[in-house]
Amino acid sequence: MEKREKKKLNMKVQWTKFVIVTILWLLFLYWVESWLGLLVLPFIYDAYISKKIDWQWWKDAEGPTRFVMSWVDAIVFALVAVYFINQFFFQNYVIPSSSLEKSLLTGDYLFVSKVSYGPRIPETPLTVPLTQHTLPIGNMKSYVEWPHWDYRRVKGLGNVELNDIVVFNYPAGDTICAFMQTEYYHLCYGYGHGIYEQLYPDAVSIDSLSKADQLKRFEEIYYLGSQYIRQNHASFGDIDTRPTDRRENYVKRCVGLPGQTLQIVDKVIYLDGKPNKEPDNAQFEYDVQFVEHAQLTDDLLKELHITLEDLNLSTADRGALDSNGYVELLYSHVIMPMTRATYEALKKRSDLVVNITPVKGGDTWDIYPQNGNYHWTRDNYGPVWIPKKGETIDLTLDNIAIYERPIKIYEKNDLQIRDGKIFINGKESKKYTFKMDYYWMMGDNRHNSADSRYWGFVPEDHIVGKPIFIWWSKDPDRGLISGIRWNRLFRMVDNIK
Repeated sequence: MEKREKKKLNMKVQWTKFVIVTILWLLFLYWVESWLGLLVLPFIYDAYISKKIDWQWWKDAEGPTRFVMSWVDAIVFALVAVYFINQFFFQNYVIPSSSLEKSLLTGDYLFVSKVSYGPRIPETPLTVPLTQHTLPIGNMKSYVEWPHWDYRRVKGLGNVELNDIVVFNYPAGDTICAFMQTEYYHLCYGYGHGIYEQLYPDAVSIDSLSKADQLKRFEEIYYLGSQYIRQNHASFGDIDTRPTDRRENYVKRCVGLPGQTLQIVDKVIYLDGKPNKEPDNAQFEYDVQFVEHAQLTDDLLKELHITLEDLNLSTADRGALDSNGYVELLYSHVIMPMTRATYEALKKRSDLVVNITPVKGGDTWDIYPQNGNYHWTRDNYGPVWIPKKGETIDLTLDNIAIYERPIKIYEKNDLQIRDGKIFINGKESKKYTFKMDYYWMMGDNRHNSADSRYWGFVPEDHIVGKPIFIWWSKDPDRGLISGIRWNRLFRMVDNIK
């Protein structure tokens, strides 16, 4: 250390640095309301004033030690800085799927603010920076589950507002099949329905059963599916669990706030009986009958904002784009999502299109709650009341399927149904008071979005942050340079209504 301190330190400068860093650190501790960080102050004092610890001893070393340690020092500093910034201030997020098309596009990179809604104190603080739950190599967990801290959110600049685009942790991602990285619950019900029909082909219609017996049948269906998955370990892998902050990050639009009653009637969302504003770029599926051997120009696809995924073509089908810039369709009938503007423009093209018909219906078995038997669909859903912190709801066998998951999984209560009665933590309960706010999230690409219609409410402890602007955008259907969407760079997300 003496070799590096030939020049005497200017203590005025050192004290100034120490005071500035200390004030900033104390302000941060006041913000996060965690005074445990006061233990760091002696180390800050030593780094700037007393110099008792030789923090950079390796600078006096010779040969490879100095070279290696200089890189280790730089990498460790960068990782700690990135972890700190990502945890409390902002992080990057890339749009991986088309669920928000054409509002946010696949290949958009977002600057997500943690400060907008207030950052969460990490529940699993020991994690590898720049990873969510899995290391990029070895398929190993990138976090350690101990210590595990209870949910707490630092005060932010505001709260989630209606029609905000929000990044959050996938609620149903608490339990997954490791090999498939797929939600466990949908798989259980999906396989369970098929197995039940094989075992009991003459079973009476579930609609003819009492509500208590309906719940028992769904319990058996779920059990059959779960047993099938566990018995086929080679296909599904281990049944794994993830803490809240290590679940997948999703991005959707908030279309329902705590305390509101939401209903979808013929694709229109109603809140407390009033229609909510539909996003400008909301998409629904249409059955498009193209003329035989129709060819779409690449320029037309760009003009109408139609992607290869919309046309059910993969990037491997780019070979269909010939030297003259035409895309030849593989089928004359295509079920494709379109905005109202695209629909109006395409139906005028009699040289390309024979007929366009809106797609209706949809399955009911995979709609949340999957044990409710409400016969809701993606286009006609509810009404359902969205839980609000501190508010109490009457619990009945008619609505317990809707609120079972928030009460049991998100708010960690023991909930059982015995002899037609509801028991919470061992006591018969006819009411329940919620401990958290909940939100209803949906994608703007309404017929191609896994959202609250399929896995229910998003609890407040799952909210990650608010996208502020698009800092990079690359069309996956096009080349390295030609695919850059220059008109989307640094576009403010709040302006995407």
